[in-house]
Amino acid sequence: MAAVTKKKKVIIDTDPGIDDAMAIFVALRSPELEVVGLTTIFGNVYTALATRNALHLLETAGRTDIPVAEGSHVTIKKATKLRIASFVHGSDGLGNQNFPPPAGKALDQSAAAFLVEQANLYPGQVTVIALGPLTNLALAVELDPSFPKKIGQIIILGGAYSVNGNVNPAAEANSIDLQIASCNSNNSSSCLHWLIGYLD
Repeated sequence: MAAVTKKKKVIIDTDPGIDDAMAIFVALRSPELEVVGLTTIFGNVYTALATRNALHLLETAGRTDIPVAEGSHVTIKKATKLRIASFVHGSDGLGNQNFPPPAGKALDQSAAAFLVEQANLYPGQVTVIALGPLTNLALAVELDPSFPKKIGQIIILGGAYSVNGNVNPAAEANSIDLQIASCNSNNSSSCLHWLIGYLD
C-alpha cells in the first residue's frame, strides 16, 4: 500500500492575467497541493478586476470552497503609478472575453490579514506563490513583523536573469520594488530566507 503524501498548503497571490489563470488551474488540479486561498493584487489588471477574475476562475474550476481575499489597490510608495498590462492580457485580464460577473464574493478580510492569519494557523506549513507585485507580502510584514518567520516558503514569479527587465532596462514589473516587499522595515536579516526562488 502506497504511503499517503501530505499535500503542501499554498496561497496564490495573483493578478490574473491569462498566465496566472493557467497557473491557478494547474495548482487546483495538482495532487501535491492544497490551495487554501487566493489573494489578489494589481498588475495585469487593477486589484478589483483581479479579484473578479480570481472568483471567476474558481467558479469555472468548481472550487468555490476556496476563499479569495482582496489585496491592496495602491503601491507601498503611494505616489508610484500603477503599471497595468492591459496591452498583454486585454482590458479585463482574460482576453476580453466578457465573462459574466461571478456569483461569489471576496472575504471581508484583507489579503495581508489573510496571509498573516494562515501563517499563524499553520506555522511553517504554508507556501505563498507570488505571481504578481509583492505589495500584499510587504503589508503582511507591516501587520505582523514575525510573518517571515511563520511562513513556510515564498516562491516569486519575477525578476530577469541575463535579459533586460520589462519596466526599464534593469527592472521587472513584479520585482521592481523587491527590496520594499522583502525587507520592509529593519527586519532584513529575518527576511532573507523566505525569498527562495524565482519562476520567471
